[in-house]
Amino acid sequence: MADALIEHIEHEEREEAAIEEAGQLGAKLLYEVIRRAGEEELSRPLRSLTYSGIAAGVMISMSVVGEAVLRTYLPDAPWSYLVENLGYSLGFIVVILGGMQLFTENTITTVIPVIAERRKRLWWMMLRLWAIVLAANVFGCFSISAFYYYTPALPPEILPALTSLSAHATGFEPGTAFFRAIPAGVLVAALVWMLPQRNSGRFAIIMVFTWLIAAGDFTHVVAGSVEWGWMFWSDQLDFWEGFTGFFLPVLSGNIVGGTVIFTLVTHGQVKDEMHRKPLI
Repeated sequence: MADALIEHIEHEEREEAAIEEAGQLGAKLLYEVIRRAGEEELSRPLRSLTYSGIAAGVMISMSVVGEAVLRTYLPDAPWSYLVENLGYSLGFIVVILGGMQLFTENTITTVIPVIAERRKRLWWMMLRLWAIVLAANVFGCFSISAFYYYTPALPPEILPALTSLSAHATGFEPGTAFFRAIPAGVLVAALVWMLPQRNSGRFAIIMVFTWLIAAGDFTHVVAGSVEWGWMFWSDQLDFWEGFTGFFLPVLSGNIVGGTVIFTLVTHGQVKDEMHRKPLI
């Protein structure tokens, strides 16, 4: 009898713990998790940020290569477009699960502690991190695109698809590129917001959200910089033309989507609860 009672009590305790764990990641707690992660990012050493940013720029190229491979070998069918865009998720999966510094992630992660505390020093720390990570990302993108162009690292069969994808990504009018970048910024910020809730489903979340960026024909400043680099090394796009016509509009749109829209709205939904006393 005593053993049965103990087992019943332990079962109730486990059930209560499971309920508490399931409900613990509400909007307020998610906000706090990302705020603390942002504080850690803001305090990271310059060298760590630089190397991590370069690594992200190099590995995000797997998104362009993966999409080019699928485009090359899939049959010419109406559904092929949706399937080939699954390749776009590859680089993001490697970068995000590998903990590398991707600029568009920082449009939410490092912004939340800044708007939560509103100290001038944090603003400068955020802008410093943005500049370092963005420069490192672009350096990595241009380095890997040069490697692909000047070496036989990629099979020649996929190069036409790589060129076609790159020409399309960098060929929007600046205004169009800007507005196409806003949904991409929102999606990456939403992806970062959702990841702390899932341990086992992180792969699927990253894949679905980044697939939608490609399938929706939205523009992403880091993945797109691989394509910008490819067009530059192959003498199909002048550097300054790519910088003003592709890079700056897409960068601005990603920041608007990730920071101005998603992060500020997210902050608005929890700011009045951050210092509220519990009812019981």
